[in-house]
Amino acid sequence: MLVADLLTLKSARVPTIRMTETVEMAATLLNRERIGAVVVKDACGSEGDTVVGIFSERDLVRAIADRGIASLRAPVAELMSRNMISCAMQDTVDHVRALMDEHHVRHLPVLQDHQLVGVLSIRDVLAHDVRLAARASATLGSVAAGMQAPAPSLSS
Repeated sequence: MLVADLLTLKSARVPTIRMTETVEMAATLLNRERIGAVVVKDACGSEGDTVVGIFSERDLVRAIADRGIASLRAPVAELMSRNMISCAMQDTVDHVRALMDEHHVRHLPVLQDHQLVGVLSIRDVLAHDVRLAARASATLGSVAAGMQAPAPSLSS
């Protein structure tokens, strides 16, 4: 299955935040949207749609642990992950899983022609895996039921 296929199962809306917004605003957005990460875009008027990083719950926890509650007033740009790992629409789910594992991330922005088109989370990947396992189980159950069916009688 491709990333494009997984994105069709999700809302087309992708919450983002500007890099000049506060960490408190980012935390509010994460909570309100019930998401684990938000894509950060630049603040420049002419190129305001350029993805510059990602801010996650992990970044929030680290900021509070390192700087205390004052970190909530800092701009997202100071604490976001700039080495953002992303994927493309034509990537496979297996590739996405490998990227998440290799880079220890749980969210991947999906970019097409340098434009943000979605975000995949580990939850999306796991839901895909569960659907595959359920289909495989149902198929095996059907095969097993067919093998256990009584043989037709050959009465003359």
